[in-house]
Amino acid sequence: MVVSKTELFDDVLQERANLFKALAHPARLQILQFLAQTKTCISGDISEELPLSRTTVNQHLKELKNAGLIRGTVEGVKTNYCLDYTKVDEMKKILSGFFDEIEFPENFCCKPD
Repeated sequence: MVVSKTELFDDVLQERANLFKALAHPARLQILQFLAQTKTCISGDISEELPLSRTTVNQHLKELKNAGLIRGTVEGVKTNYCLDYTKVDEMKKILSGFFDEIEFPENFCCKPD
């Protein structure tokens, strides 16, 4: 049986990595910021807000949707996109918790001056 390298890590790290991957592109971050700033669901073409083609934006929307950070519901020929506040809040807690786990000793060798 062939084991993928990601399977060598525990489920928590794999889940974190998948969520962090969803944030690993500036277009996805901009989409999340845009949806957060509008404070409503967007029924229209989000690609008008980004310097990317509609096809590329749709790929980024799909990644965000797969990560659960946004929801998209089809209404006629348009899709309404909005943040999934529960998942975004969960992501904030995961990020914060992850960095809280990283502690540096007092005599850390690479401490900035």
